[in-house]
Amino acid sequence: MVDPDWQPDLLGEGYHRHELELGADPDGEGSIAAVLVRREPRPDEAVHGAVLYVHGFTDYFFQTGLADAFARHGLAFYGLDLRKCGRGLRPGQTAHYVSDLARYDEELERSLAIVTAAHPGLPVVVAAHSTGGLVTSLWLDRRRAAGRVAPVTGLVLNSPWFDLQGSAVQRGPVTQALRVLAKVRPYQVLKLPTSVYGDTLHISRTGEWDFDLAIKPLAGFPVTLGWLNAVRRGHARLHRGLDVGVPSLVLRSDRTHFSSRYSPLSDRADTVLDVAQIARWAGCLGGETTVVPIPGARHDVFLSLAEPREQAYAALDAWLDRQGAGRPADEPTD
Repeated sequence: MVDPDWQPDLLGEGYHRHELELGADPDGEGSIAAVLVRREPRPDEAVHGAVLYVHGFTDYFFQTGLADAFARHGLAFYGLDLRKCGRGLRPGQTAHYVSDLARYDEELERSLAIVTAAHPGLPVVVAAHSTGGLVTSLWLDRRRAAGRVAPVTGLVLNSPWFDLQGSAVQRGPVTQALRVLAKVRPYQVLKLPTSVYGDTLHISRTGEWDFDLAIKPLAGFPVTLGWLNAVRRGHARLHRGLDVGVPSLVLRSDRTHFSSRYSPLSDRADTVLDVAQIARWAGCLGGETTVVPIPGARHDVFLSLAEPREQAYAALDAWLDRQGAGRPADEPTD
């Protein structure tokens, strides 16, 4: 493997990026690339393992607080922006479009190889948010089926997208229609209700984070038929039961609040996914799964208001300690 060419990242000091050229897009949108971002361990930080993090839809890695939290556990942090997502989005491409979630395996495997080469013999925790939670669960199930679980030793999912929102009566016909329409009009955009989620996060509205609105727009990127069909096929596979091969932690809010208008409740609930569906399908990951509802959390529990955010980090810390992830057995946890 060629040594990665690490260049300064948009996050500034302490972060570098490496572009993973993936060649021609199987979905026909030119040359594609994914981007792996590395948080440089500080001189006083021991490294006893690593984390590979994957974002969700209309997202990219910018959550430096999360990277710091893993680093406190002795885990070197790497965030992957998938093809046509975030830093990997190129002019003329449809943001986040892929017709098969398994195509992400290429950049996931290459990123894992880079992480493993940088930290030989050390354990790797995979962490992911929302759609990334579905993508990584399916990927790890395929790795386990092929007898390639190592070096991954744990999976942390932050509000994973495990089912389509709405009632069963609505989900069935929608899914059937997607199977047909995605074959003939894969790039057709669906008309969906406006989300207030972006407004709750960004400093220009009611939030406290300054992220790049070109690659994470407040209203979200358009949802296409082909992409949603790929997600629904992924949901169907998950619902039949997976075995990711490692212990899992699933963090979610304790409530859902769908609304096209902002209210104080928008800051204390998941405004994107149905948390009851996350709870229902978490058992499909196989093996040891710990589910922790975080009262008052947002869709990204680590971007919640201060109190639920602290609870989310505490739950993460406790799980990592139980798993022995990062810290040696004889190292204190406080």
